[in-house]
Amino acid sequence: MMQERIKQAIGQISSLSQNKKIKVISHHDTDGVTSAAIFSRALQRANKPFSMQIVKSLDKEFIENLSKDDLVIFLDLASGSLDYLSKKSNQIIILDHHEIEQQIPENVLMINPLLEKEEVCSSAAICYLFAKQLSQNNKDLAVLAVTGMIGDMLEDNLTKMYNTIINDADITIKKGLLLYPATRPLDRALEYSTSLYIPGVTGSFKGVNDLLRDASISRGNNGYKSLAELTNEEMSRLITSVMLRRMGENETSRIIGNLYLAKFFNNVEDIREISATINACSRMGFPETALGFCLGNKESKKEAERIYLSYKQNLAAALRYIEETEKITGKNYTIINAQDKIKDTIIGTAASIMSFSPLYPEGTIIIAMAYDEDKIKVSARLAGRKGRNVREILARAVIPISGEVGGHPNAAGALIAREKEAQFIEELVKQLNIEVVKI
Repeated sequence: MMQERIKQAIGQISSLSQNKKIKVISHHDTDGVTSAAIFSRALQRANKPFSMQIVKSLDKEFIENLSKDDLVIFLDLASGSLDYLSKKSNQIIILDHHEIEQQIPENVLMINPLLEKEEVCSSAAICYLFAKQLSQNNKDLAVLAVTGMIGDMLEDNLTKMYNTIINDADITIKKGLLLYPATRPLDRALEYSTSLYIPGVTGSFKGVNDLLRDASISRGNNGYKSLAELTNEEMSRLITSVMLRRMGENETSRIIGNLYLAKFFNNVEDIREISATINACSRMGFPETALGFCLGNKESKKEAERIYLSYKQNLAAALRYIEETEKITGKNYTIINAQDKIKDTIIGTAASIMSFSPLYPEGTIIIAMAYDEDKIKVSARLAGRKGRNVREILARAVIPISGEVGGHPNAAGALIAREKEAQFIEELVKQLNIEVVKI
């Protein structure tokens, strides 16, 4: 059924673009940027002129200011803005995978797997299906679809759709420790990792060497192997040594999974590292660099690497602040109100890293907040794979104060007025405690 909607969208674009400008608007995270890259390359190859804008979020004012003369296409967002879009006279196309809570207006063509209860997938995958339907020559964009999947943490259960996309992308998959980059020397990856926290090892040169010695992994003439180069036996010993240092961690799926390796700029790269680089550019305010990087621009690649280094330094500082600051805690939840101490564009990533830390048992809800000019960015994450629906809890605290909320059951976000800070926290704590009572 989703394929039929994609064909309908292609037909609308073909006919309406004869006398309307195409305006494409995408989200600024990895899934949104890879969606933008896939969609823009597909339109370019189809000789369809368009303009592209990448945004952090949608609000009523932004939508009101859209030109009524454009064919507007949203990627990886707008499923939560249907009431605003219903007031526009434009024909609107949405390729998204977020939950839909409002009535779909007549002027909106929605392409979303949730409509037909189809396989869960990222927006980049939907855009890839669109591009592939447009032309089989777009199969080279499949690696970007996989990158979007990784960016939205949808790689745990590979569906039939994703297996097809992975085959199109010519990606190598290896089972191993979820540490990236898997293509860099192991000692460096362990010491500077922000993806997998290992007590006594992360950030410690001595701790890394002790771990590798315990795992009987030796340094060769050219340094240590990369994670991708380890034998199955070496990988097994490494995982055992890591788990011993993460005592109390009983969810092995949080540290073991698939490593995805693919050609990028003619080198074999770890897709997680590519995803993190894209995300870093957008979080630091350079989504155009991220888009250029996805599209293979060499200057954008150099700039993206510089931004990524700066981002990791900012993220390390944010994690140190979170570790040291006072938190609001309760039964199975932690709230961090960083105010202006952490960038609003980084707070979500920090919350995600916390959700993978052994310090938080499975089922713990982590809520992190940071100022965004006159608003507050709220990011909610669920530690582990089982627990309460964080988007629903967030919605119940946000809607009474006229905020905006969206996302998924295990990862959600919201935007509220800064003046509602105390009221939001009070309502959030109430909702979290109510949920505990229900359980």
